Amino acid sequence: MLLFELDNPQAKEEKQYQDSTAAMKTDTRKTRLTLEQLSKLRKLSDLKSVEYQESVKEIRRQFAPAPAA
Repeated sequence: MLLFELDNPQAKEEKQYQDSTAAMKTDTRKTRLTLEQLSKLRKLSDLKSVEYQESVKEIRRQFAPAPAA
């Protein structure tokens, strides 16, 4: 909870979207992703793609043919 949320009674109403109840098999509704969650997912995706590209570069370096001497 942030400091300014203590004075704002609407802050609790805004945070109601963060429902932490477990999903059941009978639940057919999709949960709504917040902009914060989407931002975290995007950052994780970007990080994974960068790590993958770095690992590909390392593998190419390791398995490159030896330079002719």
